Amino acid sequence: MAPSAQDAAAHAGNGDTVIGWKLDPSQRTELLQQFPPRFKNPLADHVTLQSRAAEDAALPEETIGEIVGRTHDGRGVEALVVSIGGTTHRPDGSTYHITWSLEEGRQARESNDVLAERGYEEFDLPMPVQLIPARWARRSAA
Repeated sequence: MAPSAQDAAAHAGNGDTVIGWKLDPSQRTELLQQFPPRFKNPLADHVTLQSRAAEDAALPEETIGEIVGRTHDGRGVEALVVSIGGTTHRPDGSTYHITWSLEEGRQARESNDVLAERGYEEFDLPMPVQLIPARWARRSAA
């Protein structure tokens, strides 16, 4: 049995792998229509659980989340906030989110700063989202 997100993060170790969830490609298309990107470059592909996990870190068990809010800085970073396992709080103290869109020269990791500085606008009705537990190589700028 796969561990919960909390347990997976606690035992992820330290390395150059990211663990979290990818969006289902067919649902991603639907979500991009539902939430049109504010900025030029849509990313809209994953939710990070742990950004410096060991290569053999266990993947989380959760496969369903809810998009519960949205934020942007007005200068090129937009994110959708996701609740996973009943919380928006990642084990590292940041917020579960999907970097939704960016302007040229901006980076996905900046979504964490925008959320910490500005918070987010909560939606009246959460939108269910299918999550696929995954691991991928950490990009130097991610």
